[in-house]
Amino acid sequence: MKISFLDRATLCPSTVLRAPAFAHELAVHERTAPADVASRIADADIVIVNKVRLDRATIEAATCLKMVAVAATGTDNVDVVACRERGIVVSNIRNYAVNTVPEHTFALIFALRRSICAYRDAVKAGRWIEASQFCFFDYPIRDLAGSTLGVIGDGVLGQATAAMGRALGMRVLFSGFKGVTGQGTLYTPFEETLAQSDVLTLHCPLTPATRNMIGAPEFALMRKKPLLINTARGGLVDESAIGAALDAGQISGAAFDVVSVEPPPMDHPLMQLASRPNFILTPHVAWASEEAIQTLADQLVDNIEAFVRGEPRNIVG
Repeated sequence: MKISFLDRATLCPSTVLRAPAFAHELAVHERTAPADVASRIADADIVIVNKVRLDRATIEAATCLKMVAVAATGTDNVDVVACRERGIVVSNIRNYAVNTVPEHTFALIFALRRSICAYRDAVKAGRWIEASQFCFFDYPIRDLAGSTLGVIGDGVLGQATAAMGRALGMRVLFSGFKGVTGQGTLYTPFEETLAQSDVLTLHCPLTPATRNMIGAPEFALMRKKPLLINTARGGLVDESAIGAALDAGQISGAAFDVVSVEPPPMDHPLMQLASRPNFILTPHVAWASEEAIQTLADQLVDNIEAFVRGEPRNIVG
């Protein structure tokens, strides 16, 4: 079995990638430019990929390809339909980030709710010395207990984030799908979730239905001026509308770990907000605790070994 890993650099250097328990040749590439993809998978039986794009033409040209092992949960970089037509198995990683993403989400929530970054920067600038007393009150500080957490996405990560919110004394609302009614008592209609939440956190996939599901019209519905947290996927929020929503006080703060273009150019709307005291941008690292990445790597090899045994798992599409 010939295996080609196209973007090993997307995993932490300290992560251990164990050798699969069968005879194989493994070619590891730290990064792969689009122009090099075809040649690097031309004779591969199995391709490991995280973010490198595998389009239809590339897949059809890889005549030996039998499996695409995605080193992530999202598979939008792989033409799954083209793989299915060729009988190529696509597998992904599941439930590895059940601790790291909710923890990062709440790290962002705490930082904004208590103005941690703003106070840190003020102290560095000498404001505490200027205050001439033991503290100062330049930025708002709010408790989470008693507030309402709106969760958009009720999968493993949404549920884990909700559990943390309840442990902190928050009231939790799971949002229904935008534009859909009658989903039952477990869900609060989308528009009501926007109106009632003090904190909104996104944990849903990026699909045609969810792309830009929050934009200027939705910001106008947010009566309680919530914090908006996105650790899910870039593109769920109209990024060009966030600055205006902050300026208008429609939201009290925002924190994003994901952007529609990664890395974002300096003129990207979110990069233009990065110096604001009520905005935080982290570089798509909510998933990236050492424990989570090692779990991902172990599951990745498990998926490959299961396929070779004739027991494919975590099949996509």
